[in-house]
Parts: sequence; C-alpha cells; structure tokens
Amino acid sequence: MRRGAVPLLGVHAAPAAAAGAAPAAERAFRQFPGGAVARGPRLLVVSEQPDPMSMRASDADRERVAQVLHKAMSEGRLTVSELDERLAGLYQAKTFGELVPFTRDLPDVQTPMPAPVPAVAQPSQFAPAVGGMVTSSNSVAIMSQSVRSGQWVVPASYAASAFWGEVRLDLREASFESAECTITATAIMAGVKIIVPPELTVRIDGVGIMGEFQRGADGPGVPGSPVLRITGLALMGAVEVRRKPRKSDRRQIPG
Repeated sequence: MRRGAVPLLGVHAAPAAAAGAAPAAERAFRQFPGGAVARGPRLLVVSEQPDPMSMRASDADRERVAQVLHKAMSEGRLTVSELDERLAGLYQAKTFGELVPFTRDLPDVQTPMPAPVPAVAQPSQFAPAVGGMVTSSNSVAIMSQSVRSGQWVVPASYAASAFWGEVRLDLREASFESAECTITATAIMAGVKIIVPPELTVRIDGVGIMGEFQRGADGPGVPGSPVLRITGLALMGAVEVRRKPRKSDRRQIPG
C-alpha cells in the first residue's frame, strides 16, 4: 500500500444472537398455511392437482359406462332407442367429465374416475422462505469489496454502502426475516451488485444521480414469495440488480 492511502475496509455489522433462537433442526423444516413447506432457506410451493374431470378417459372407461347403459336397458330403465342414442354420444366422449351425463339419471351408478395425480414441485417454484435469525444488518465497502452470499438471513432493514469499492449481495440461497424486507443501497463512485432468485418479488425505487440505479429485475415472484424492496442512491456509481437461477436449479435443467 502506498504511503498515506486509506486502509481497506470490508465490514459486516453482526448483532448479538437473539435469545431463545429456534434450534437448527426446527429452522431447517417449517410448514406454512396451504401446504407449503420450507426446507432450509427456501419455500417449496407445491403445484395444484389438475381437475380430475378434465382428464382424458380411456377406451376401458367408456366400455364400463356402456355396460352400465346396457344393464339399464335390460332392467327397463332405458328404451332401445335411448340406449342407441347414449352409446353414440358415449363413444365420442373424451374426458371423465363428459362421461357423467350418460348415467346421471340412473340409480346407484358410479362414473369411472381417474387415479389421483400426485402434486409435483417444479424447481422454478422454490421461493425464498420467511424466518430465521439475523446475523448481519449492513455491509460497507470503502476502497474494497464486501461480499455476502450462501445461506444467510436478510433482515427487515439492511444497508449496503460502497465508496470507491463494491458491495456484492447474493440472495439466491438466503431467507428473509419478514414477509417484506428493504435493502437501502448507497453507491458513491462505487458499485452495489445484488443478485436475486427468479422466484422473489422485487420492488425497485432507487435514484441515480450521474449514475445508474437499474430496475430490470423489478417484478413479481411466485405465490408465497416475500417482497424485497430495494431503494437508495447511486451517485456517480451504479446499483445493479439481477435475477439469476440458483446453481442447484441450473444443474436440474436438461441439456
């Protein structure tokens, strides 16, 4: 370092651990209303099952209904012409819902139904989870670089300040202290870079003066996602916010 230069600083302010913090095992598995489950820093949003009545019926399903109609005719419940009319329409039916009208007026008849389809969780439906113990409330970089990544808890209010340096925040594996969190980014002749997962809801309203406060990542996330508000000032500097898939998600994409 040349004589008289300002020493390099890269600071994370870490408050004391909260009393009565939840055990690690408890934090690793949490359940939310509606069936959503959090494992570690991510909330698994389970996709809804498709409507069974809209699923396609097979030839065997149509034949089972045809047997019911033939039995109803033999019992005197249907005439021959009514049987012929219903059979003609039955063999044109494509879904389970379309099979129902042919036996609706017959007693003690159960229309064939499809087997239940298990709900599937898609990798893109992993949303950041809410909850956890905060370990840092700000990042400061003065003529240096400050990096925060991996599994950490974003507090309800977080400050990222850079002066002739760079602060880099990677939120892809992070969880959030509350359902709505705010990051105040200040870049003075410097840069603040924030990486967020595609599933996170982001609201950006910072100001750039002879600098740039990017808004390309602004937008909604998946249902159940927390909301991250990014505000602040870029003075002769830049605040860059990008959406980027998690490394684990990219490995699941075939190709």
